[in-house]
Amino acid sequence: MIPLTLGEVARVTGGQVHPGSPGTEDLRVTGPVVTDSREAGPGALYVARRGEVADGHDFVDAAARRGALAALTNRVVEGLPCVVVPEDPDRLSARPDRPPYDAVTRAFAALGREVVDRCAAAGGLRVVGITGSSGKTSTKDLLAQVLPALGPTLAPEASYNSEVGVPLTVCRLTEDTAYLVAEMGASGAGHIAHLTAIAPPQVAVVLNVGSAHLGEFGSRAAIMEAKSELVQGLVPDGLAVLNGDDEALVETMGGRARDVGARVVLVGLGERADLRATEVVTDERGRATFTLTAPGLGAPEPGLRVALQLVGVHHVGNALAVAAVAHEWGMPWEQIAASLAAATPRSRWRMEVTEREDGVTVVNDAYNANPESMRAALQSLAAMRRAEGRTLAVVGGMLELGADSDAEHAGVGALAARLGVDHLLTVGEVARPAATAYQQGGGARVSSVADRHEARALLEEELRAGDVVLLKSSRDSGLRVLGDELAGVTD
Repeated sequence: MIPLTLGEVARVTGGQVHPGSPGTEDLRVTGPVVTDSREAGPGALYVARRGEVADGHDFVDAAARRGALAALTNRVVEGLPCVVVPEDPDRLSARPDRPPYDAVTRAFAALGREVVDRCAAAGGLRVVGITGSSGKTSTKDLLAQVLPALGPTLAPEASYNSEVGVPLTVCRLTEDTAYLVAEMGASGAGHIAHLTAIAPPQVAVVLNVGSAHLGEFGSRAAIMEAKSELVQGLVPDGLAVLNGDDEALVETMGGRARDVGARVVLVGLGERADLRATEVVTDERGRATFTLTAPGLGAPEPGLRVALQLVGVHHVGNALAVAAVAHEWGMPWEQIAASLAAATPRSRWRMEVTEREDGVTVVNDAYNANPESMRAALQSLAAMRRAEGRTLAVVGGMLELGADSDAEHAGVGALAARLGVDHLLTVGEVARPAATAYQQGGGARVSSVADRHEARALLEEELRAGDVVLLKSSRDSGLRVLGDELAGVTD
């Protein structure tokens, strides 16, 4: 992080330095900003957030033992200098236009914005914000590999896309950073607006509006409203990169982008897209190759052929969005195509392919799931079928779908049957409607088990050379662990 004194942190956050003895305000944060006391080190600032399970204030001593310089708190804690931000009970009451974040969370956001502003003043920092019901992390990983050709780039670790993850990321900025990739997620109204206030984007990428968190939002229209906060947070003359294959998305968000003085570029497979993918094919491992065309944006005719190393045809849309961002910031088209082709998978449990020595292919895509990403994963599985071997789909529950849960799981089972998946294995009660629909749709073989342990026992007996097995579920359904077990991954 750009070094700040405790006095400067207090000024930015509206807090007070404790103890108020001479020299305390002049102490300078030179280490990382952390929310986990175990990650503290010399010169660190420990942000003592109150979580659902634990109160960070209880771990200030632990942070001090690891060398932390100070803590950001909402009450005085002895043993370590603190910047104390008072709690405002009114801010904790739920309001439709403002998430009920506590004082430390709001102060953390203010600190992050200060770091962004200082970096922007020092070197003209450029920020791209990414949102969507699926694909955010994969797109972030692509940008993190493409943009460094233009200058020093900072992207989030893992899926740091929340009111905690975004400020953690921006606090890693330095004066040399030229590009910031900010992944922005939401589980309620006002969440993305909060994040754009921390890191106002010059470019906003909206990949899709699907069914993730449908149970929390209540409707896709509400999800659309939440995602639109990203384009509404664009700086003047910014750029909105929108999925041109989603007409409702384009009509709604394109208008809102223009309302704030931003421009719009559409990406997709359809003719309305400014930046298109044509002649899309997949290889035996499910990796897509396509022709990138954008004559209206100056791309060479008849287009550039791009062969992705990422598994899944759905990555074509992600790659197009990345191409639009890179073009906006001056990268030549030939370099964009070459950089996309060179990019490799970066994040765990996202179409993570392991070829076992016994000839079985394990596809672990169980970091998270919603109906859209589940359909994409099943289509990728079908594309990976080998001449001698079967396709098996191990499906766990998609969570947070509310009243639509049974119908959406049934849709997954019906699709698996239509795609010719040879064996559908559902894990847990939430996913059971998929088994029923698969069977009704003429699926070849179906099994249902209670948990991943039963699933593993069945699969160890079932799998043979040539088989491709997909594991897909929401994170809390636990199939990513089973995927690691089947693949022999121990880290």
